[in-house]
Amino acid sequence: MNEVRVSPEAEADMDDIWLYVARESHSIDIANRVVDGIAARFGLLARYPAAGRAREDLGPRVRSFAADGYLIVYEYDEPDSVTILHVIARGRDLFALYMQ
Repeated sequence: MNEVRVSPEAEADMDDIWLYVARESHSIDIANRVVDGIAARFGLLARYPAAGRAREDLGPRVRSFAADGYLIVYEYDEPDSVTILHVIARGRDLFALYMQ
């Protein structure tokens, strides 16, 4: 299994998702389940780093993987690590995020 690293940006994204879901649903339990469900995919990506879609438009080793209405953007640092770069809502403009 590969090592999983979570960038500070991805950590902030997960915090934002938790806060948004908690506010909209009025439920800490639901927010926890959503964030835990996304984070569970990190382990899957560590085991199967090629599972996501290649995003050469964003970088040579960048991939994306859909999870519960969100998109996990990660980099596969062959041969032994995966770095989670961002976790964003699927409707969000991914290219604008990378142009910042």
